[in-house]
Amino acid sequence: MQKLKVNAERLWESLMIMAQFGLTEKGGCNRLALTDNDKKARDLFCKWCKEAGCEISIDQFGNIFAKRKGQNSDLPSVATGSHLDTQPTGGKFDGVFGVLAGVEVLRTLNDNNIETETAFEFSVWTNEEGSRFQPAMQGSGVYVGRFDLQTEWNKTDVDGHNVKDELERIGYLGSEPIGQRNFGAFFETHIEQGPILENQSKEVGIVRLGQGIRWYDVVVNGQESHSGTTPMALRKDALAASCEVITEVEKLGLKYEHAVGTTGFMQVTPNSRNTIPGQVRFSVDLRNPHPDVLESMHEEFNSMCQSIAKARQVDIEVDHFWYFAPVKFQASDDVKKAAEKVGYSHMDIVAGAGHDACYMADIVPSGMVFTPCENGISHNEIENTTPEQCEAGANVLLHSMLAASQRLAEEAK
Repeated sequence: MQKLKVNAERLWESLMIMAQFGLTEKGGCNRLALTDNDKKARDLFCKWCKEAGCEISIDQFGNIFAKRKGQNSDLPSVATGSHLDTQPTGGKFDGVFGVLAGVEVLRTLNDNNIETETAFEFSVWTNEEGSRFQPAMQGSGVYVGRFDLQTEWNKTDVDGHNVKDELERIGYLGSEPIGQRNFGAFFETHIEQGPILENQSKEVGIVRLGQGIRWYDVVVNGQESHSGTTPMALRKDALAASCEVITEVEKLGLKYEHAVGTTGFMQVTPNSRNTIPGQVRFSVDLRNPHPDVLESMHEEFNSMCQSIAKARQVDIEVDHFWYFAPVKFQASDDVKKAAEKVGYSHMDIVAGAGHDACYMADIVPSGMVFTPCENGISHNEIENTTPEQCEAGANVLLHSMLAASQRLAEEAK
């Protein structure tokens, strides 16, 4: 099967058809989770999979599974998938490429009358983006037990609509119990959402590690005072202290390999031109793929906040409200062998963003296939890639799944 390849033209056509659901004026997609456009995308996925001979199942959180039978029904399935929902001003490839690469694998197997040793399953995970309902990766998180089903059903959007009602409204409140699929391996294909592969002129990224994430809400309380009459030495400027913290966060990101540190949200009170800020609220996002390094960053960040608070005579409250453990992808060798088999240039890479495969790695050996995107831009209507880059990712996915299927069959003997 070394020369077995997907139909690149058909894959690209599928991507462009799916992009019509929520297509924006700038050529991107606005297909928020559980909206009418999400329903249309889900309906089309199910239609295509049924036409290809799959059995469709939907679980209680709306996750969709299309199963193609294998030679041995007792063996666990080899699965792939991603998500169909987008950011409000998202692109045509984030998530949906991983779903439709799977559909193309399915069609390619049928075209060549290939009966796999194990069943293959093709999935769509509910609300990966976390734009309309929070948190992100909600469907896969519920599936692996990171989140409670009832709690996530009750999450609401800005208009007060809850997840369960919206699943029912669009016809995707399934009856299958959560976490009941028999998976032996899981793969996700995705545009990189960063510039590394493009800069290194590599066709495929083999994702070995996923960034661990620590999120913080920080509140700095100082003293509001007149900007013209308060001497510099006597000020308790909450914004100046906040800026010092943020600068140190940047230094933390530069200090360690693969580390990043970001502040993306800030509120200043009273936000007046001639008043020294009395309170500032802002976010801090620290990431690293190694647990010990991320722990060091956490400790250094907290210590630094205490030092700045003492030196500037302000109060700094740090709420460490979310921790996402670093991920090690156990099926990466399948991806590497597949890339080598079909002759694509490749490199090991770290996943900087969260993906459904990061949660699936909790319960089953998982792997990710990254492909380049133009200038590394994603979560943007100008997000772009090429038919050739999509073809490469789908070909590596195809051979990764075939390798995993063969391995599972051999292990069962």
